[in-house]
Amino acid sequence: MKNFLEAIENRRTVYAFSKESPISDERIQEIVGLAVKHSPSAFNSQSSKVVLLFGSEHDKLWDIALEALRKIVPAESFASTEEKIASFKAGHGTVLYFDDNGIVEYLQKEYSLYKDNFPVWAQQSNGMLQLVVWTALEDEGLGASLQHYNELIEEAVKKEWNLPASYKLIGQMPFGKPTAAPGEKSFVPLEERFKVFGA
Repeated sequence: MKNFLEAIENRRTVYAFSKESPISDERIQEIVGLAVKHSPSAFNSQSSKVVLLFGSEHDKLWDIALEALRKIVPAESFASTEEKIASFKAGHGTVLYFDDNGIVEYLQKEYSLYKDNFPVWAQQSNGMLQLVVWTALEDEGLGASLQHYNELIEEAVKKEWNLPASYKLIGQMPFGKPTAAPGEKSFVPLEERFKVFGA
């Protein structure tokens, strides 16, 4: 495995991938499970939840998204939307990320001094989890992207996979074997984003 910083540097958004995978589904489950278990969370709340979809279950998710979009996207511009969703469906699987609002609300009651912070901290924890999973999948030869069809599909997703009402959908990460390299990535000068004092 690459060292951590090399893996972070190599993580990219990949939109073109296939249903193939260079590693087994068992290995993917191991990676995602390890990330879920060990990614940090405020007050060790462990409010981030994950659903991992393979095969026809993965396909079903993107069918749900397509039908949700069909209701709101004008017919004359739907072809490009359909193409985009088909590119996600072309992948090997999808990681669904949720926050459990039941845990967040419990902590808000127990620690009222910090009540306004708990939803923010939950989002931060989920973001860290997403980065860990994304980077680990990339390190194993998979490509992924992060999508946000949250409000459009959340209720249908919870119904389809019988998930708790307290789950709030945060993002969808389709992944698969890359079929094209990501484009060049530009960076603003580092000194505009990073300052050091006292060294």
